[in-house]
Amino acid sequence: MATVPAFQPLSGLAKSLVKAELLSENDAQAYVEDARRKRVPLVSFLVSSKILDGLSIAQVAQQEFGLPLLDLDAVAFDIPPTQLVNEKLIRRHHILPLTRRGNHLFVAVSDPTNFMGLDEITFQTRLVTDCILVEEDKLSRQIEAALEAGDTSLKQLLEEDLDNLQISAGDEDINQGEAEVSGIDEAPIVRFVNRLLLDAVRKGASDIHIEPYEKFLRIRFRHDGILHEVANPPPALGIKICARIKVMSRMDIAEHRIPQDGRIKMMLSRSRAIDFRVNTCPTLFGEKIVLRILDPGSAQLGVELLGFEPEQQENFLRALEKPYGMILVTGPTGSGKTVTLYTGLNLLNRVESNISTVEDPVEITVPGINQVNVNYKTGLTFAEALRAFLRQDPDIIMVGEIRDLETAEIAVKAAQTGHLVLSTLHTNDAPQTLNRLMQMGIPAFNIASSVLLIMAQRLARRLCSHCKREEVLPSEVLLAAGFHEDEIGKFTVYGPAGCDKCVKGYKGRVGLYQVMPISEEINRIILEGGNVMALTEQAHSEGIADLRTSGLRKVKAGITSLEEVDRVTRD
Repeated sequence: MATVPAFQPLSGLAKSLVKAELLSENDAQAYVEDARRKRVPLVSFLVSSKILDGLSIAQVAQQEFGLPLLDLDAVAFDIPPTQLVNEKLIRRHHILPLTRRGNHLFVAVSDPTNFMGLDEITFQTRLVTDCILVEEDKLSRQIEAALEAGDTSLKQLLEEDLDNLQISAGDEDINQGEAEVSGIDEAPIVRFVNRLLLDAVRKGASDIHIEPYEKFLRIRFRHDGILHEVANPPPALGIKICARIKVMSRMDIAEHRIPQDGRIKMMLSRSRAIDFRVNTCPTLFGEKIVLRILDPGSAQLGVELLGFEPEQQENFLRALEKPYGMILVTGPTGSGKTVTLYTGLNLLNRVESNISTVEDPVEITVPGINQVNVNYKTGLTFAEALRAFLRQDPDIIMVGEIRDLETAEIAVKAAQTGHLVLSTLHTNDAPQTLNRLMQMGIPAFNIASSVLLIMAQRLARRLCSHCKREEVLPSEVLLAAGFHEDEIGKFTVYGPAGCDKCVKGYKGRVGLYQVMPISEEINRIILEGGNVMALTEQAHSEGIADLRTSGLRKVKAGITSLEEVDRVTRD
């Protein structure tokens, strides 16, 4: 690796790794800078990048600092006291409280020189902090498991008194006046709806669909983008379930002829609340209800967990560091655009930055970011909100979606006048986004001077790590799928099997991305009025992987199946 000038002298664990001859001084300095730029701890960067393994780093730290080394996988802990430490501190500093003894708090660390993190935890808890060394990869897994378990156990809630759950319509208490509505405050219906909402959250569903038909009532959950049937209550219960949900979300229970919108807030614990965005729509046999589950925790993903290839992540982070310009994320509804944008905003969310967003509606609330809901009835459109933002000295603006020429023009002008603008559009891939802006009426020179990066994305289901099975496919099938001939036989293709830990062989989703920085050559094609084909050819010549190629890389890595990539990248 080439020498990088003007580095600060090494200190802490980096210095120890050089002393142990696991890294050269030049490499260590470069990795420290890379980790700082990506805003991740050095140990996390080294392990996630497969530069060093967690055990080697832990052994060096043990010898250097004389701390006990613990294998987290070999010890069964009770639920760790994560309530003592703010979740943000745990994630930011990668330190996990293990147990408390009197006024001593024992914490698991992979970097014992993270004095800032240890001091913050000591200050917050008012306890003496004792460090125990652990391996970085095992620490990451335990942090996720502990934080999930730390929120009041949903399984336990399901077995307890569901009537005592704190449920409200937005910020309003819904208990007042419910008894006046005949037939919908009966305990069985209340318990059934509460159990339904909790079960959906527990299973990680993103939507609940309640659908009345002539002779049956169907309830489905959407898991990882796919709907699955979960219940068929008696059709006669449909009206009562509908009325109960309307009361919970402050809708007009007497109105059955027009669609209605509402919100429900469910407090699962003191630290965790789930919002449900509710919509009703009249159908032939009653009102269909769809509840969208909005979990603020979904936007707390680190950028390294989204599924970027290394060069794609680097391009995204580089664009976020720019002081002005436009970053566009494109894809169909449900492709994860909002989570990607909020992951970027979380990286930019600092005291010195003024960040404002306008969405329809706001799905994820984040402290420190000024968020605005579009309200067409009062005239608060995307364009009006943007005009207001520009009068409030913004640094970063996020527009939920560019839908019309007026919004596009204001967003482009903002990007040209010293603001970083993030937004979404609905197109199939990155090159088509540039063409879409031109079709909307944005002059080519304005596009060329404002757009920094365009990112198309899809969400593919992850194969369950517990039950995925090897698939033997003929080379002709692999070649037809898009693999190169010299790749055949050098990787294993896996497919879904199904077990009690997943849904039909899949658990969770991963992003497939086409990340296209706007190069000088692409700018030239834009200014010359080039079409989508010319832009696509140029992107390909610059080595920018399209969505299909990104998906095939995930297949080679054993993350998803070829069948799933075919489903989400099908033209």
